Amino acid sequence: MATPTIPPYLNTYSQDSFSLKQHLQDFLHLDTQTLESKLMASQQEMAELGHKDFDWEEATNFYQEKVGEIYLFELGAWHLESHEYIGDTIRLIGDYAQGRVLDFGGGIGTHTIAAALCPQVTQVVYCDVNPISRDFVQYRAKEMGLDKKIIFCVDMPLHETFDTIICFDVLEHLLDPSQQLLQFHKALTPEGKMIVNWYFFKGFNQEYPFHIDDPQVINRFFQTLQSNFLECFHPYFITTRCYRKWV
Repeated sequence: MATPTIPPYLNTYSQDSFSLKQHLQDFLHLDTQTLESKLMASQQEMAELGHKDFDWEEATNFYQEKVGEIYLFELGAWHLESHEYIGDTIRLIGDYAQGRVLDFGGGIGTHTIAAALCPQVTQVVYCDVNPISRDFVQYRAKEMGLDKKIIFCVDMPLHETFDTIICFDVLEHLLDPSQQLLQFHKALTPEGKMIVNWYFFKGFNQEYPFHIDDPQVINRFFQTLQSNFLECFHPYFITTRCYRKWV
């Protein structure tokens, strides 16, 4: 089998991660040296903030009001350090995304942008509770000429359907990820695809205090996944999976 390549319309990711560093620098009005130092320190700062302020009963408030710009730097650092991995998730979007797309917990916007660049995608709904992230992705969309194709919301739209749902590095941040899977199932069109990953682990050094790791919650998650979705094969060596509804 030939090695899959990023489609031509997604080549700007290969070049500079959709101008991520430049967008961060311009949006936050930072010089290059300051940006680099903040990216380098972000994971430790985010972990410290999580240990100090994170409470599962107030998780939404934590991401809406507590994380501030630190979360942009932490997400930015992860996407830049994991360039090849993120590239494979973008290839997966290029293979399966179509029609109307929901990016649930869209974060820094890399996957929203990737979906919006796909010619077979008509609209992308970016959904995230963090106001700074939403503002940043709106800025990125305008810079890339995609602001007419991407719409923004805080919560997942009710009573709407999607041909594709993407959800990266989000489910482990939810108190009840099984319920979110059921909402995705309800919102997917009959032939729709769901592209998701998860990391139910707090880290060997507790560097991810805001990840859920309760065995009962995780068991229920996998039971819900296996009873409602059927996995679609893809050739990429990544933790991200693609599913369709189990009929």
